Amino acid sequence: MPESLEALEQRMTDLRASLREATRAGDKAAATKARSELRDAEQAWHDALDALDAEAAGAGPDAARPTEPPLRPRPDSPARTLARAVGGVIPVREQVHQALTVLGASAAPKLISAAHEAFFADTIVTTRLASLRRDEERSFAAQAYARPYYICAALTHDRLTPARGLLALSTWPLEQRIVGPLGPRTDFLTQAVRVAEQIQRIQATGEQPSDAAWRLLHRFAQNVPGAHEGFGAADPERVIRAATTESEVHAADDAEQRQAAAQRARKLTDTQKLFGAPALGLADQTGTDGS
Repeated sequence: MPESLEALEQRMTDLRASLREATRAGDKAAATKARSELRDAEQAWHDALDALDAEAAGAGPDAARPTEPPLRPRPDSPARTLARAVGGVIPVREQVHQALTVLGASAAPKLISAAHEAFFADTIVTTRLASLRRDEERSFAAQAYARPYYICAALTHDRLTPARGLLALSTWPLEQRIVGPLGPRTDFLTQAVRVAEQIQRIQATGEQPSDAAWRLLHRFAQNVPGAHEGFGAADPERVIRAATTESEVHAADDAEQRQAAAQRARKLTDTQKLFGAPALGLADQTGTDGS
């Protein structure tokens, strides 16, 4: 019997804790195992969420896409068919959700748009994202947790305010949405790995990744030492190895910074945990004057 969303969320939380502990202890074998199990649990969570969305749309549980390549829906999938029926396009919030799910870390609108174009063909007009987070915050304030997920803010590690220009998913744990001193680099490395893995999954089905997908991988590879040489296409496996190697250098310090900030963030209201604390008045929590 498939696990419930709640059970999967708890399992993901436990696996993230195991991954942090293994990384701190320098146990690469345990860290690799925990990372693999976490990816499987995350995919199971998204499959369960797809089934829930299909049921909510009246399509029934069988409308989910259990045999589809991960995170790559068919052009005629129930979600796309329904979207065309009611408006001709997939809602922008769903497009952002798809892209962020691939990337696995907070991202700016341009990267979100590039990831969606790479793996879902459609292009997100980035100007449409300017008000998306505010719309999501208003929706949450009106009826909290009415939706399976919200497009929310990444939080700064010191003031817990919204990180400028970075979007995240409400289903991610606080630690994953915190941006500390090492956050931009570790998130970049996470995204490099996730993009490379998505390309590998597509190749495993016998399909060919889009040109946009290869261009996106090349952009990541150019900024990871040892991930690419020469002028040919970037190799996904090489990108994964190089990005993982560098990530392990920063992992313990980055995790410690995120955990410390997340501990303070848990004192915030539910709305503030997702969309950020006020810019002023956090001196007692952060040790700053809030300016």
